[in-house]
Amino acid sequence: MKKVYFDNAATTQLREGVITTITDVLKNEYGNPSSTHSYGRSSKSILENARKEIAKSLNVSASEIIFTSGGTEADNLILTSAVRDLGVKRFISSKIEHHAVLHTLEWLQKEYDIALDFVKLDACGHVDYAHLESLLADTSKRTLVSLMHVNNEVGNVLDLKKTALLCKKYDAFFHSDTVQSVGHYELDFKEIPIDFAAAAAHKFHGPKGAGFAFIRKNARLQPLIRGGEQERGMRAGTEAVYAIAGMAEALKISYQNLEQERTYITDLKDYFKSQLLQNLPGVKFNGSCDNNENSTYTLLNACLPISAEKAMLLLFQLDLQGIACSKGSACQSGSEGGSHVLNAILSEEDLKKPSIRFSFSSFNTKEEIDYVIDVLKEFVEN
Repeated sequence: MKKVYFDNAATTQLREGVITTITDVLKNEYGNPSSTHSYGRSSKSILENARKEIAKSLNVSASEIIFTSGGTEADNLILTSAVRDLGVKRFISSKIEHHAVLHTLEWLQKEYDIALDFVKLDACGHVDYAHLESLLADTSKRTLVSLMHVNNEVGNVLDLKKTALLCKKYDAFFHSDTVQSVGHYELDFKEIPIDFAAAAAHKFHGPKGAGFAFIRKNARLQPLIRGGEQERGMRAGTEAVYAIAGMAEALKISYQNLEQERTYITDLKDYFKSQLLQNLPGVKFNGSCDNNENSTYTLLNACLPISAEKAMLLLFQLDLQGIACSKGSACQSGSEGGSHVLNAILSEEDLKKPSIRFSFSSFNTKEEIDYVIDVLKEFVEN
């Protein structure tokens, strides 16, 4: 059976160079980085070199990178600590954020009586900046804005710099979940006055279980996880040196190959889009995912012209044919309520049809797209 992996927004395949780095560290660099002997110092050196490499990619100071287990932990650390340590009394976000942000904000609202406002979105799911500014202007409470850079389900891209400058204008903190964009977009946090960001290695061909929080210098946040003094006291617990080394290597390779891979993947996306339109009359694209100016090049979310009854079998049939993709995001594959992102932006009529997220990497090919199109066409027509 042919195997096709079109679920790169959920997780990505490890690069060979990353596997080599991880294996080498696992085999040869097993010292605890907090130990003062030579084994520990060697592991510590790997850890700090990885921190410098990641900081260089974002044009920030190494001290502003805190290693975590992934994007979810980074989001939780930043948002919870902002309430506890920075006096934040109000959040502004959107209804299409990742649940790592939404569920954290809802919990903070309940536990700390924090105000929570949602910015209006247009029909495609983009932020209404006039409404965002009116929300920022209409309060004396200490405010934090949390808006993701690239939406993980429909791929919409936020203007990070515009949003950051607007937040600065009204003296609000700005946090962005950049899990889907780090390693795929050039990000210069010296130029973009963002306060906090989150990233996960497995979204850019690194290992699962490794990520980082960007925390602007002198932010005065305190740790969520207490114990030892690891991560400059910001995150206790012995660091996963092998995974962090793999993450740094993955990010370095991603940025070294960014232009070439972006061109290649954009071509794949455009080809897939054209083949869907040609072979499945009535197909629609959710959000702005068919517009390369307003959405990420790595993702296409298609609303397929299939009845609700038949739609129930679609993912099962795709899986039987060796095709991996997602209905909504992988993070909510067991959810009964469907995608909160699509629920926020689609019409009732389109919500009855199956929407499938196909997400790409440089490991994919046009031959794989042709195979997926053939499978989809046969399913729709029979």
